[in-house]
Amino acid sequence: MGRIICLMGKSAAGKDTIYRELAGDGELGLQKIIPYTTRPVREGERNGVEYFFTEEADFWILKEQGRVIEDRAYHTRHGLWRYFTVNDSQFQDESRNYILIGTLEAYGKLQEYFGRDRLVPVMVELEDGIRLQRALDREKGQEHPRYEEMCRRFLADSEDFSEDRIREAGIGRRFQNEELHRCLEEIRNYIREETGRHMRQGNTAHWQE
Repeated sequence: MGRIICLMGKSAAGKDTIYRELAGDGELGLQKIIPYTTRPVREGERNGVEYFFTEEADFWILKEQGRVIEDRAYHTRHGLWRYFTVNDSQFQDESRNYILIGTLEAYGKLQEYFGRDRLVPVMVELEDGIRLQRALDREKGQEHPRYEEMCRRFLADSEDFSEDRIREAGIGRRFQNEELHRCLEEIRNYIREETGRHMRQGNTAHWQE
């Protein structure tokens, strides 16, 4: 059974760039898991690439069907926005290794759903001043900038990714994204170690049976 790489970090820490690089690495062979959201599409985003963009009613249909693995709701100045992971056709092949972007809360719920051993946490960090400038530059590039929402997310991250919560989640190793190339290499080596160790353990268990 394959592993699920859960990429986490505060907003504007570089998760999207790292996610694209890792998902496009043929040697790692990671299958992307695309999340769902009810928030509006941002400029440059495409449905089915960054997210599956859906409506509130669709979320509740999936919820009633028992297909929502984890979900988060944010009351923004622009309304209620949901982000959630669905047990859909993306998870069909249990022998594959997958990668997705999540939060600490999502990581915990994914562990409950799939089992602790299947999850590999990858926590990306970046100095707050650099993150804030990146977030501001990104928002400026939007046709309709939402600066209030940007500030809300930035402040909420301090609580969502507090040291206490990181410790409670059992996450020890973290990756500093001060230099992208070095950070990517460290994460790639970590993923190789974790997926390789899991495969060896699985083979040993199969041999013992």
